[in-house]
Order: sequence, then C-alpha cells, then structure tokens
Amino acid sequence: MTEFLASLLHWGATAVGRLPWALQRALGNALGGLTRRLGTRESVVALRNLELALPGLDAAGRQSLHREVMRTTGRQAIETLRLWTRPHADNLRLIRETHGEDLFDAATAAGRGVIVAAPHHGNWELLNQWLAARTPLAILYKPPASSVGEAFLRRVRADTDADRITQVRAEGPGIRQLYKTLKDGGVIGILPDQQPKAGDGVFAPFFGKQALTMTLLSRLAERSGAAVLFACCERLDGRDLAYALRIDPAPDGIDHPDTAVSVAALNAGVEAMARRAPAQYQWTYKRYTLRPPGSGETNPYRDLEIGR
Repeated sequence: MTEFLASLLHWGATAVGRLPWALQRALGNALGGLTRRLGTRESVVALRNLELALPGLDAAGRQSLHREVMRTTGRQAIETLRLWTRPHADNLRLIRETHGEDLFDAATAAGRGVIVAAPHHGNWELLNQWLAARTPLAILYKPPASSVGEAFLRRVRADTDADRITQVRAEGPGIRQLYKTLKDGGVIGILPDQQPKAGDGVFAPFFGKQALTMTLLSRLAERSGAAVLFACCERLDGRDLAYALRIDPAPDGIDHPDTAVSVAALNAGVEAMARRAPAQYQWTYKRYTLRPPGSGETNPYRDLEIGR
C-alpha cells in the first residue's frame, strides 16, 4: 500500500511538473499570494523570522520582502515538482551561470573527501542533481513522519542517477556511513540550517540571535579532514526558469575542535548565502524555537496567530 500511494503522489507531481513553465510560474505566484492572504503557518512564521533576523528593516521593507518570500516559496514548491519529474539532463540545462565550480573540482581532486553544505536556499534539489552528475553523492536527510512520504522522496530523488545518489537517514548507522564515505575520498551533502533536537547541538549566533545549531557537519570535517564548501542554485531574474550555481569556500574555523567556534563559522556561511538573495532563503522554518538555557527567553513563535 505504501508504494501504491507513493506512486499516486508521483503521478500527481508529474502532472503538475509537466505543465508549461508560464503556467507553473503563475501557479507558484498564486500559491504564495494565497498563503500570505490566509495567514497560514508558513506565512506568519516567515514574517516573524524576518522580524527576528532583519530588525533593521522598516515595516514597509519587511512587508515587501515578506511578499516576495512567500511568492518565491510558492514557486519553489512548483519548481521542485518540475525538477523531480523531468530528466536530470534537461533540468541541468536550466543552470545558465556557474560560480566557484573550480573550487569543487579542486576539492574532489584532492581526494580527502568533500562536505557540501547546502542551506535551504534557492533550489537544493537541483543542486543535488548537479552534484550527482559530477560525482557519486551521499545526501543526509531527515525521514518524513509518513512512510508514504519517505517512499515518494526516494522515488523522485533517484530518477536516472539512482546509482550515483545514496540517500542516508539522519540516524546512527547513517552518520557512520557518511564518515566512511569521507574517509574514502567521497562527497556528501548536508542541509546545515535545521534546528537539531535539544542536546544534539550548541547555540551560536545566526543573524545576530542565538540559534541551536548542528555540530555534525563540523565534527565530520574535523575528524575526516574533508574540505567543506557551501553551495546553492539561485534563481536568476527573468521570465524564463534559470539558475546560477554558486559554490563558496567555508568560513575559517568550520573544522575547529572547539564546537563554539566551528558552529559559529557554519552559521556565518549560511547567513552569508541568505543575505545575498534574502527572498530565496527558506524563512518559513522555525529556526529559533529552542532558547539558550538560563537566558529567560521564550519561544518567539508561541504567540503567533495561525490562519488569521
């Protein structure tokens, strides 16, 4: 039954993903506008995050950015269905600019392993496909609560590169698999900006506010000696669907044995990417739910009115 339901989801995703881009763009814009007008969870969380992370914006600027964030979020959902259900070779032709590709080539050629930090910025699914076209890749993921959802993700992320993408669950055996991949000189991809469970991370500044941050990436870098790069596929302005691939070196200290130093460097790398094109960052995620012990701070999302 799980596979059958996953197949139905895949069929629906394919139906939307094969629509002409002009119609997909209109659907994405409409979806983003609707979520904003309805005051959905994603919309109100995004607005609160902009208040927390970018306090220098005046009310008009914040509302303008929020409008663009929600429009971009709607497009992201539709674009991802397109990327999941079309041949990877066709998708890669959407990348019209590349920046820092030489950094990736040099890191892989060095043979000491590469960690690609891929924040929720631009379209990370297209980034996965670009990486898989260059080298076998292990990607860490947090399995959905639904077994149907997990089966669906495995199906759409495999496509024609099934033998080059290894999807690794964010659990003990999976972490050991990532470490072995790095020791063998391989490449792994990690989404570094999700809030870990209490006890699985440390607090570090993120847009000037303390945020619980994963230590996994930094520990893997320190113990394996692997290179760390930040990467994303940012959308380019224009009527056509097009992206720029951007690869940046990690900030100094990301492999420091002191976790306070290394996770601060990790957050600095994510923040630099988000500031470059703030409307393309995933502001709909509750990044500051957990607060530092003894700070007296409370969950900043607790008072939000959802669905107003």
